[in-house]
Amino acid sequence: MLFTHDTEVALAAAAALVNTMPGSVPGDTDPDRLTSVKDLESLYRDQGWTGRLDRDVAELEQVRALRPRLRELWELDEAGVVALVNELLAQARAVPQLVDHDGLGWHVHATPADAPLAQRMAVEAAVALIDVVRAGELARLRVCEAEDCDDVVVDLSRNRSRRFCEGGCAARAHTAAYRARLARRVAAGS
Repeated sequence: MLFTHDTEVALAAAAALVNTMPGSVPGDTDPDRLTSVKDLESLYRDQGWTGRLDRDVAELEQVRALRPRLRELWELDEAGVVALVNELLAQARAVPQLVDHDGLGWHVHATPADAPLAQRMAVEAAVALIDVVRAGELARLRVCEAEDCDDVVVDLSRNRSRRFCEGGCAARAHTAAYRARLARRVAAGS
């Protein structure tokens, strides 16, 4: 394990939230996957969030508004990431505390369980980024290398080799590379 469990979970949850945004590069046809309260409930459940969930449109809009800010964590240089992390923590008046619930063992929460969901999401991502920056591992946050995808990736592999998101881009890239090699062989043999 590269980082503590809660850091890895928070990074994955932040990436999952960012990746609900619609695609913005040519050829990326990803739709917005966070358009309803039901979508938010699914994200909450799938990412193992705990604490307050209001299940209303206001909460949905707050979480949707957070996505571009979190996306910046994958795009900024170290100084920019540090500034954004400090801003997110200050805005929430975060107070880190050790907690143990739901059989997860000791981990850090920096907001109360009844804080608004968007605030908890922002602070958990910021706290996780503290570990990433301190470890000098910002390069593990990257954007999918597929030409038609802009999803973010958290590379927790031992050899820093993860290049593609979880949306099937690796399979498409490998298939395209195989077909290109095959075409070159066929062309060379004719």
